[in-house]
Amino acid sequence: MPSDDDHDPSAPLAELNQATKIYRGGMLAKNATVALDHVSLTIRGDTPQVVAVVGESGSGKSTLASLLLGFISPTEGTVRFQGRDIASLRGADLGRFRREVQAVFQDPFSVFNPFYKVDHVLTVPIQKFRLARSTAQRQELMVTALEAVGLRPDETLGRYPHQLSGGQRQRVIVARALMLKPKLIIADEPVSMVDASLRATILESLRTVNRTLKVPILYITHDLGTAYHVSDHIVVMYRGSIVEAGAVETVIESPKHPYTRLLIDSIPWPDPKQPWGEHRATAQATLEVPEHHPGCRFADRCAFAEQHCLESPPPHYLTAPAHSARCYLYRDHPEVSDEAFRTLLTLPP
Repeated sequence: MPSDDDHDPSAPLAELNQATKIYRGGMLAKNATVALDHVSLTIRGDTPQVVAVVGESGSGKSTLASLLLGFISPTEGTVRFQGRDIASLRGADLGRFRREVQAVFQDPFSVFNPFYKVDHVLTVPIQKFRLARSTAQRQELMVTALEAVGLRPDETLGRYPHQLSGGQRQRVIVARALMLKPKLIIADEPVSMVDASLRATILESLRTVNRTLKVPILYITHDLGTAYHVSDHIVVMYRGSIVEAGAVETVIESPKHPYTRLLIDSIPWPDPKQPWGEHRATAQATLEVPEHHPGCRFADRCAFAEQHCLESPPPHYLTAPAHSARCYLYRDHPEVSDEAFRTLLTLPP
């Protein structure tokens, strides 16, 4: 990671530029899975916001997160942090990147060794990154981090993982990330394995971190409800591509892409008078769609599909200020360039 003197201060905090990830079965395997298809995304550090990435299983959400964390490399395109290609980082630069980009994963159980007290997951990063010079300083760091996520240190430290609830364990993981004073938190389905009563508590902890410490958060989820409540911007993915993006209220309240409409339509509303299934017709295409075609990947599920949808993938169209949809339904709207699309997601919501 470059120092403040040798990196471009105007560079985005993190960005994917036409990032593609293809998984192959082996050297001789003919079949390949395109997990991410030429995706561009920008996260700025000077406007710390929560950006939600939503979509069904297999849409490429976790692949996107793994690329930003440097766990995997793109097949094509680049992934940059503070203007530098993550793949080029070595030694101290790589160590600094590991400290400044922290992850909160969906499984709060696998992180803990059942034979160690929960203190262990907090002391390891303190020792690895040399965050404390004394036992007292180490204790102060742990206490401060636990309190920041709403945990009482006297009821948390000294206990084994099985003595804490799933929600408490997950908040300990958030606290561990906070100790490192990250510049970006990537939360990949952080509440999918805890019950509903704890989700609000954990998400509120992340939102508090975002507001008080000014840390941008990339929130990966399949749950549009939580995305709506905690995010500023939202990115909707389908089969490795971004199909709609913009300010979260605009996208959720006025979805443009047929897939986004389908996702929102699948949410059961508590109001019996609220129509449910309004856009259900989009679940089945009326056009005969061949199995392999170079066009829109949602065509086989879209009731609005036309022949040109099968011939080439649509570009992003600007359907409203700071709101784009990748669908030929809006071909009378201005096209959004790749650079303009990345800027769209950094505007105030």
